[in-house]
Amino acid sequence: MTSASVSLAMPTVPRRRRPPHEVADAAPVVGDKRVLLAAPRGYCAGVDRAVIAVEKALEHYGAPVYVRKQIVHNRHVVETLEERGAIFVDETDEVPEGALVVFSAHGVSPAVVRSAEERGLRTIDATCPLVTKVHREAVRFAKDDYEILLIGHVGHEEVEGTYGEAPDHTQIVNSPDEAEAIEVKDPDKLIWLSQTTLSVDETMETVRRLRERFPNLQDPPSDDICYATSNRQAAIKKIAPQADLVIVVGSANSSNSVRLVEVALEYGAKKAYRVDFANEVDEAWFEGVATIGVTSGASVPEVLVQDVLRLAAEYGYANVEEVVTAEEDILFSLPKELRATLKEAGDGSRGLGGRGQRPTS
Repeated sequence: MTSASVSLAMPTVPRRRRPPHEVADAAPVVGDKRVLLAAPRGYCAGVDRAVIAVEKALEHYGAPVYVRKQIVHNRHVVETLEERGAIFVDETDEVPEGALVVFSAHGVSPAVVRSAEERGLRTIDATCPLVTKVHREAVRFAKDDYEILLIGHVGHEEVEGTYGEAPDHTQIVNSPDEAEAIEVKDPDKLIWLSQTTLSVDETMETVRRLRERFPNLQDPPSDDICYATSNRQAAIKKIAPQADLVIVVGSANSSNSVRLVEVALEYGAKKAYRVDFANEVDEAWFEGVATIGVTSGASVPEVLVQDVLRLAAEYGYANVEEVVTAEEDILFSLPKELRATLKEAGDGSRGLGGRGQRPTS
């Protein structure tokens, strides 16, 4: 008889935090301690809509509700929905035939929709309407035989979905440097589109380089980078020059959260870090710091930001000044597949998202 070895995970031991006086002694702070809190920050209307779509599906149809990919790119949101009965899968072939699947806020290609239909899946399309707009642009310009230069990150779900609308007419441009190497069929029938969560500045630099090579490159009918991404970047641009430290709350796979760190550093923050949760903040970051900037990506619930603010207050940063650069009042209706069910149940939830609608848990 042989025995197999069993590997047990080591229990997580909370890291001992250095007390505030030790951090203060390590590097004196010149000036008053304060936090500049960016506004807008956190949940956008498209994220709010997608998350509530899953919550309402669980409430009205019962668990399990399958979700293709992460509904939004945030660990806390995904883990919370999993606890309520959502099951996240990579592809529709992991979903039992006839079951209910929600398409994430990042959108899907027509091939994914066909796959779901072939398996007899019931679907709820929680694609952000601003992503759907880019999909429609891709279909429209491909139909008119334009070549599409899609500015975005290869492998990102949103880019995969948009590319899938017109793969024979689309090339992905991953960075400004890649603009130098792109070859096109007809430089006089060319248009650019973009992922909605990119750095505004980097995207415009990519377009500038493309237009140097292809002067007749056309712009999309309206901005593809979404209002929430632009607004959050504008807010951190205002804060960054005054900040000794910027803390961005958001997950590593959240494109717009990662961009906020890059923008903060580019616009003058002495240092900037991204965290999912307050317990990831290293108190050593506070050494010698007078002004902390705090913001969060568009898929981050406000409760996670408040946790960071409470931690900062423990280290003397109780003075919080909100820096408001825009007001958001965008509202999106829930996916049409869900609205009929809610109407039958007497549930009046329709418009969701926007400033003032940010959830606290």
